[in-house]
Amino acid sequence: MSAPTLEEHDAGSVADDPGAATARPGRGTAIRSRLTPTAVVAGVVIALILLAAVAPGLLSTHDPYREHLNEVLLEPSGTYWLGTDYLGRDIYSRVVHGTGMSVVSALLAVVIGLLVGSGVGLVAGHYSGTPLEGFLMRLVDALIAIPSLLLSMAIVVALGFSTINAAIAVGVSSVAVFARLMRSEVLRIENLPYLEAAELVGARGRSLIVSHILPNAWASVLALSVLQFGAAIMSIASLAFLGYGDSPPSPEWGVQVAEGKNYVFSAPWMVAVPSVAVVVSVVAFNRLSAFIKELSTDE
Repeated sequence: MSAPTLEEHDAGSVADDPGAATARPGRGTAIRSRLTPTAVVAGVVIALILLAAVAPGLLSTHDPYREHLNEVLLEPSGTYWLGTDYLGRDIYSRVVHGTGMSVVSALLAVVIGLLVGSGVGLVAGHYSGTPLEGFLMRLVDALIAIPSLLLSMAIVVALGFSTINAAIAVGVSSVAVFARLMRSEVLRIENLPYLEAAELVGARGRSLIVSHILPNAWASVLALSVLQFGAAIMSIASLAFLGYGDSPPSPEWGVQVAEGKNYVFSAPWMVAVPSVAVVVSVVAFNRLSAFIKELSTDE
């Protein structure tokens, strides 16, 4: 027999107090109350990003790699919605096809940071006050002391220049953020009365972590994961712009910005379009992260 989790405890409280059911809004009501126009727009943008990542052919209008040397540096028009680059390639189609690279690489970075960082934070928090915690947190402090972009560049140099390696580097640089958040959540939860009750009835080690700690720490970690997803898109694009990611003719957003920097005055759309794609994506995921955090505070 295990002690009730926070959700079960809350459910029991509502059952004991009929008035609590009317005082506490349901999940559907909480979601509707948080659906501001900016949240809806962010949701639509994220849906389009995911669609472009999964099925770019449905949204693109031209071959993103095909060159049209008689149509170079054309302004946005009905044929080329966002103009062409210095080789006559359709910028809109290249941005659409580059979305998949950005999403997959950012997802890989977040998964690495989430799994490794959360594992470190769980162990450090659960064994607080022991030499093991001191060792793990000193490693985390060392990671935080190194600027994330510099650390990512060093890792890419060691692994090789590609978008996947850039994603791995960004994931490693985000481990410390997840570790510190998870450790703080574990320390907060372990001070709650219900966890002490769980320990009294025999919950120990993995059972205590999986059944009682993780279910009550997921909301903050999920919000951070979405936030880091947007940050990963920005970081990977920055590495690609500096030459630490894929190389041309890749349609990756950072590569497109790097290709357009020499034409910023004659064809500003070459830089503006992929740059706006990066900014809009980051803002949309940041708003989604805030939305998740707001919902977690209502529960």
